[in-house]
Amino acid sequence: MSNAPVNSGRRRFLTMSTAVVGGVGAVAVAVPFIKSWNPSAKAKAAGAPVEVDISKVEEGQLVRVIWQGKPVWIVRRGQESLSQLDQIADKLRDPESVEPQQPDYIKNTYRSIKPEIFVAVGLCTHLGCSPTYLPDSFGEQVEGVKSGFFCPCHGSKFDMAGRVFQSVPAPLNLVVPPYTYLNDNRILVGADEGTA
Repeated sequence: MSNAPVNSGRRRFLTMSTAVVGGVGAVAVAVPFIKSWNPSAKAKAAGAPVEVDISKVEEGQLVRVIWQGKPVWIVRRGQESLSQLDQIADKLRDPESVEPQQPDYIKNTYRSIKPEIFVAVGLCTHLGCSPTYLPDSFGEQVEGVKSGFFCPCHGSKFDMAGRVFQSVPAPLNLVVPPYTYLNDNRILVGADEGTA
């Protein structure tokens, strides 16, 4: 054992330096760890409402947007499509939209706020495939019906209001998400009418 005097100032300095370096290291490790608990910007955006400009959507045209990670269709229906909706009720599984596949304020023949604009989640209610929009050739699927949606995975068929036809695998109409009009040319998908 050495009888050299202890340098308490140096010991205090080394103890404090070690504590500071250890503290900085702990913060450097903790910050990314704690930040990882917060949802990413992508995750935050996935649940946020989506604003869509419909001013350039032409009659018969379908546009797609993504809301909550799902495809959402917006279709401008023409007068022929609208008039046919009343004529095919006997071919549909749920023509009155009794099942809650849409907000209450959209529970009508058109399943939309304004008859000419149809908004729906583009996933089949059977197993989640994405149906194909057939604006002029749906008559090959359902005789006498010009336009509709056909799911190529298992053959489910939906009219231009997203109502499912009888005798197909899909049990329910297409889902209509909550949405509202911001003005005549803009809609907000993911926000209930009157809440935007």
